[in-house]
Amino acid sequence: MFLNRGESLIYPKIIDPIIMQYAIETTSITKNFDEITAVNRISITVKPGELFGLLGPNGAGKTTLINMLSTMIEPSGGSALVWGHDVVNGSDDVRQNIGVVFQDTTLDDRLTGRENLDLHGRLYGLDGKMRKERIKEVLSLVELTERADAIVKTYSGGMMRRLEIARGLMHHPKVLFLDEPTLGLDPQTRIHIWDYIKLLNKEEGVTILLTTHYMEEADQLCDRIAIIDHGEIVALDTPQALKNMLGGDVITLGFEKSDNIEKLCSSYQKEGCANTVSNNQNEILITVQNGEREIPHILALASGAGISITTVSLRKPTLDDVFIHFTGRAIRDKEVTISEKVSYTKIARRK
Repeated sequence: MFLNRGESLIYPKIIDPIIMQYAIETTSITKNFDEITAVNRISITVKPGELFGLLGPNGAGKTTLINMLSTMIEPSGGSALVWGHDVVNGSDDVRQNIGVVFQDTTLDDRLTGRENLDLHGRLYGLDGKMRKERIKEVLSLVELTERADAIVKTYSGGMMRRLEIARGLMHHPKVLFLDEPTLGLDPQTRIHIWDYIKLLNKEEGVTILLTTHYMEEADQLCDRIAIIDHGEIVALDTPQALKNMLGGDVITLGFEKSDNIEKLCSSYQKEGCANTVSNNQNEILITVQNGEREIPHILALASGAGISITTVSLRKPTLDDVFIHFTGRAIRDKEVTISEKVSYTKIARRK
């Protein structure tokens, strides 16, 4: 979509699996803000060339983890290696090997796109010739060549996001951190950003750690996903394996009233007609094998209990179902608490 057929970026292959076993490795990494535990003993490994996703609601701890891995803040406990370097004792080496696209824009909107990239290259010690070459390459990648000399404040939100990705690639990073890279973008622009991310990862070999609360984004992009909630990893596997954990089909039952829903859930479990049962407000989500065959029995149990069902639907499991299974609620139901807002304000002030 972004390069003519047969063309490729002048971008060095950066993976040597014999030398580097893990691009990212954390061991019980923890971050406390006073009495708040934003990240609680998380242990993950990310292989070189992998596109690894952190999926969770706002306030779950995703950004805090990114900030520790990118050396913006120090862990309260545990440890982390990024491209073989400790994020505390080897922070300078970590920074030389990573690129970061933060959740909020950090571009200088009074400069042109080209000037933003040139400044970044200077900060990383690229000489004039290398800066010129890299600016040309990354602008071409994100299709901003024609707007390179326009002032950034005239850019759309999607253009700014693309420029930030380009800036993060200026110094040939081994690992790229993308914190909510499509937050607030329209669906068409979001899909375009997905294509850039896929190109970087699959064709150019950049290891990417991406945070998101968009289910479809994680499903479309990630090789593996860690579902994070309240600062802890509650599930980790490939997108398909996570969905397969629920088994078969998902039947959703809708009710006008929530009375006796808990009793009905217990009945379904006792009768053995469901693999898992989740109660989400005025709905029951049931995972089963051969959903079409099970629906009559499921409806009969509700009728026998005197509970009126208003809607019935049958579909394959999604990541939203997985999140509900492990946390008991939909990802969209999670709101950032006042204490979480305070902790993130503290992070922002330290940047």
